[in-house]
Amino acid sequence: MDKREVLEKAEALNVRFVRLQFTDIFGTLKNVEIPAEMLEKALEEGIMFDGSSIEGFVRIEESDMVLIPDPDTFALFPWKDAQAVTARLICDVYTADGDPFPGDPRYVLKRVVQRAAQQGYTMMAGPECEFFLFPTDAEGQPVLTTHDQAGYFDLAPIDRGEEARADMITALSAMGFEVEAGHHEVAHGQHEIDFKYADVLRTADNVVTFRFVVRTIARHHGLHATFMPKPIAGINGSGMHTHQSLFRDGRNAFDDPSGPYGLSSVCLHYTGGLLEHARGMALVTNPLVNSYKRLVPGYEAPVYIAWAERNRSPLVRIPAARGQATRVELRMPDPSCNPYLAFAVMLAAGLDGIDRKLDPGPPLNRNIYAMTEDELEALDIRVLPRNLGEAMEAFKADEVVCEALGSHVVTDLLKAKRQEWREYIAQVHSWEVDRYLTRY
Repeated sequence: MDKREVLEKAEALNVRFVRLQFTDIFGTLKNVEIPAEMLEKALEEGIMFDGSSIEGFVRIEESDMVLIPDPDTFALFPWKDAQAVTARLICDVYTADGDPFPGDPRYVLKRVVQRAAQQGYTMMAGPECEFFLFPTDAEGQPVLTTHDQAGYFDLAPIDRGEEARADMITALSAMGFEVEAGHHEVAHGQHEIDFKYADVLRTADNVVTFRFVVRTIARHHGLHATFMPKPIAGINGSGMHTHQSLFRDGRNAFDDPSGPYGLSSVCLHYTGGLLEHARGMALVTNPLVNSYKRLVPGYEAPVYIAWAERNRSPLVRIPAARGQATRVELRMPDPSCNPYLAFAVMLAAGLDGIDRKLDPGPPLNRNIYAMTEDELEALDIRVLPRNLGEAMEAFKADEVVCEALGSHVVTDLLKAKRQEWREYIAQVHSWEVDRYLTRY
């Protein structure tokens, strides 16, 4: 939609309030709420706000910033009452001088998308967002006792999240999502809702909206939805497997019936780029201390940097579909990431693979989890970072990943993650007390 269509639709739908949304560098959704009377001004001139209070934005002496709404992101929140109809617009962040703000995650992604467009490519992406539902106590705080004992693809009555999940799908559909499937995941209390792939910027917008909708609807059911990667030890964590492909002139550039495995050289080089930069990307795709509790052997999460056709144990998988559906699936990201930054580094890594014609090697169609250390070493299979500290070191050493994000984001992201890592390693955890207190 254009600006005029947004105004006409808002009037026709009796919109009373509009939330102007954006994210900080961590992907946390922020918003400024304006009355409908201010919508035209916001669309024409933007809305000023204080950027110094947003994580990773600007210093207090340069705090004036401007939100510029993207008219194409207009949508209604389906749970507001008829007397206070509320819509949202996702915004780009600009400086007071009228320049795109280099620390705006959406701008970071747009910049890499533009680089791909200059080479004739459009990135399409489709994430699989997993999450847990936990009950809440009398004060509304979540408790870690899972609310069901269901497993993969189970249904009611043992899947006690079925009703909440159905309402989430209904709300997402009302906001313009094309939901493809929803189901119980492997772990108790764990769920997944899949929506149709789209161009990568729209998909990043959708992930941010998805997380907000899921948590809101969960609260309506007295539940807490979390995208924390590994809330409970000993069971599977939550991932955000990301299916991705490049299109050129309306056709899938990854597909080539005459190529090896039915894949084009573009696809193989793109895959080579993902493998080459996997360790450098980890700080962005798996940004928490807790992310690395998921990335351990034995729980269906990737650890080893390799690719395969259908095998789900390596980092990159090529699903069986071909033609327009040809794609690669990167299995390392988790749903706590900032999707704008995560998709930006994935695309940058893939483009680097294409530019340098990186060879991913032959597919490893074996269960890597069952291989010995000697076998892994013989095949020269690298591993993802084992913790946030290792991820920071790999990130700093990866020029392609850092260039994709820009110096502003790199500086602020490292500053925040160093602090998170320092706080974590200084803590004494219950595991240490249980293991050592009476033994030593």
